[in-house]
Amino acid sequence: MNVGGASVPRPPLTYKEALAWLYSLQRFGIKLGLENIRRLLDELSRSGGLQSAVGDLEIALPWKVIHVAGTNGKGSVCAMIDSICRAQGYRTGLFTSPHLITFRERIRVKGEMISEEAVANGLSAIRNLIRDWDPHPTFFEVTTALALKCFSEVKLDLVVLETGIGGRLDATNAIQSDVSVITQIEFDHKEWLGNTLAEIASEKAGIIKPGTPVVSVPQRPEPEKIICARAADCEAPLQFVNESYDRSPIALRGHHQKQNAAVAIAALRVAEIDVDNSTIASGLATVDWPARFQKWDERTIIDGAHNPGAARVLVETWREVFGDQRATLILVVLFDKDLRGICEALASIAASVILPKIRSERAAAPEELAKVVSTITPPLPYSIAPTVGEALNVACTRPNPILITGSLHFAGEVLAHLRGKPAAFEECAQ
Repeated sequence: MNVGGASVPRPPLTYKEALAWLYSLQRFGIKLGLENIRRLLDELSRSGGLQSAVGDLEIALPWKVIHVAGTNGKGSVCAMIDSICRAQGYRTGLFTSPHLITFRERIRVKGEMISEEAVANGLSAIRNLIRDWDPHPTFFEVTTALALKCFSEVKLDLVVLETGIGGRLDATNAIQSDVSVITQIEFDHKEWLGNTLAEIASEKAGIIKPGTPVVSVPQRPEPEKIICARAADCEAPLQFVNESYDRSPIALRGHHQKQNAAVAIAALRVAEIDVDNSTIASGLATVDWPARFQKWDERTIIDGAHNPGAARVLVETWREVFGDQRATLILVVLFDKDLRGICEALASIAASVILPKIRSERAAAPEELAKVVSTITPPLPYSIAPTVGEALNVACTRPNPILITGSLHFAGEVLAHLRGKPAAFEECAQ
């Protein structure tokens, strides 16, 4: 708005208005690159909305930063680092994506989701700052800036940042970190990151910065070679964590989570964040990361596996817990994912498949998924359900344990249904 030639800030948004504006930015799509986020963080810093030192390359923040990239497991590693540090008494900020039920899950301060007021005030300020920009910042760029603004308004010791897509050109990569962590690299987001593991690994390894230590899970030969080369070019100390954590129970199920825990601990050691063994045990015993082989009741598991690699790990964990029992599979996969690869990975533990229709526009149509399921050898019996509720009702009539999987978006809708809350996409429309 202009009055007498002067620019006047727009009035502050309510929480629902702020989310509606933020989601409207999805029309700009995904634009990988660091120019916009650097400009945005620079402007926030100049306006007093962010405490930072802005340089030519990375932006230094007043806390220790652990930056995590990878295809599978990065969210679990972030949650473990955060939980361990809070158990030790550190004040933490945690930035992850996507969210399951509410947008506020993406930004946590000292273990708590940020408030609706913080979202509304932060997005109001950012909207006023960028209203005339061309190119306009994207949904993820604005969300990253919001997270850092919220973290800057409280006293913290540590911030854990999870990349959105890739790493090299991800908005979170504008930040200088104290340690770079790389979890398992698999095929995903091919349209953005490349069609080979080497190309995908090059993007993920882009979070490695000069002289900044690197911690990685064991990788397949191609990604390992790329990570080693990038670390060498940056003169960055590199550690592959080959062991698993077995000293105490972990709240997250599956052998892969023991490896994730070892990586989380190694990252804390490399970042010189002091945590003792009893604190590590306490943090891992209480870590909460929904939709990762989450046990809803005695016979129902919810898991957000959304690529073939994650589906294969899910199958391994299912067999650890359920042995030879097969599942009634409730499956939804986003249309841009590897439908056949996911279905083939899950087929060995499925007795039957229920394909519900959900309200997300990104979900593959049940009929399309049915074509894939019907061509797997041997073909799986399947049915199509009109709603999530109907799919759950049908599954409960069958004797097998129930596995709900295929997408984190779907897992979020199921959790919202089971908890009687609005689904994430309804949040700004209520």
